[in-house]
Amino acid sequence: MSDFDHVTNDAVIETYGPARSVFTVLLREVRELSKKKPEATLSASKVKLVNAVLNDLLTFLSSEPEGRYLDALKDDDLPQVSDALLMMVQFDAALDAFKARYYKRISSELYAEKFWITEELVAELQEEESSDDAEYVEDDHD
Repeated sequence: MSDFDHVTNDAVIETYGPARSVFTVLLREVRELSKKKPEATLSASKVKLVNAVLNDLLTFLSSEPEGRYLDALKDDDLPQVSDALLMMVQFDAALDAFKARYYKRISSELYAEKFWITEELVAELQEEESSDDAEYVEDDHD
């Protein structure tokens, strides 16, 4: 059962969900701003808002392979919209990679569903496996 290539934990997933939702909305807004005025400078309040979300994402993305390319926006030298967009697109790609790494289909005799592969889930499945003689496998087919 512990044959999963990558395992995270519930606390990370509890941060991922809400932060991803807010980040997606912010990214959409920055993209729109970039279409209208790519050379404009982001206001300090916008940088503060974006950084609040980016810092939440960095709590878990910084330890991922893509994390070395990520950083919050500099608030002492306010970035242009196009620069902020470039940084946020890198976060978006890292979030996609995170989900691809940890959100997998698990198959058993009874079901095949997608789950976040967390330490807690693995422990639960190991407990079920030892009591039921059930076998669960990671299934990369979506």
